[in-house]
Amino acid sequence: MNRNPTIDPQILKLFDGYVHGSLSRRQFLDRVAAVSATGLSAAAILELLSPKYALAQQVSADDKSISVSYHDYASPDGGGRMRGYLAMPAGTDGRLPGVIVIHENRGLNPYIGDVARRVAVAGFIAFAPDALTPLGGYPGNDDEGRALQAKRDTNEMVNDFIAAVRFLQGHDACAGKVGCVGFCFGGWMANMLAVKVSDLAAAVPFYGGQPASEDVPAINAPLLIHHAGLDERVNVGWPDYRAALEAAGKNYREYTYENCNHGFHNDTTPRYDKAAADLAWQRTIEFFRQNLV
Repeated sequence: MNRNPTIDPQILKLFDGYVHGSLSRRQFLDRVAAVSATGLSAAAILELLSPKYALAQQVSADDKSISVSYHDYASPDGGGRMRGYLAMPAGTDGRLPGVIVIHENRGLNPYIGDVARRVAVAGFIAFAPDALTPLGGYPGNDDEGRALQAKRDTNEMVNDFIAAVRFLQGHDACAGKVGCVGFCFGGWMANMLAVKVSDLAAAVPFYGGQPASEDVPAINAPLLIHHAGLDERVNVGWPDYRAALEAAGKNYREYTYENCNHGFHNDTTPRYDKAAADLAWQRTIEFFRQNLV
């Protein structure tokens, strides 16, 4: 079941605006106070909506079936010296396919680290770069993380993640085939990597913004696209993207999860929808096994 299915959809829409920069914290609180009928203060509602990382971990960093570590990598056209979180099956004989795990608009937070470990448990090498590395890395909370990421140049971040693909492709434990999965900002980045990296083997954007239609012919990777049915902000761009994919004859599958909010895969917030998240993740792992193994 969902963590809190009773939250007013209007408040969730305001929260989406807050976390994506169209509303300031003060504007969010003021507007929530004006519409809330819960009896809770606006500050209490914000706390309710904020991530609870300790309650949602699915794979422990101490899990004996995997090994985890941090690694630096070079991004000469991006942030310079970058850092990421590597997770892979323990005691692996031979080389394995890789998956770049791309965070939301707030840096490498504990949820994304957990997703990387889930990818490793499924039998892949996962590498989750932190786009906040040049600014000191993920600061320990999402509000500060969002503020920091907003300071970074978008094109430089694209180059950072392209460099991460090259780093993983060249890793001693990687068989060479590398795909990516991303969430929110990371979903947009997954689409951009499909455009920019000609040998990317698979891309899975979760509720991510779309590339320009004129860039779609450059895509070679098969795509698995996940949308949230209630995500008006992202979904408005889907018809044009779909038309461009069709016109260019690209290999893609798209699923819309009805009555789900943007961020439905993130099990640390009330927007989480377990049934949809589980199904989307099952489809994602199956897609990687079809295209990376």
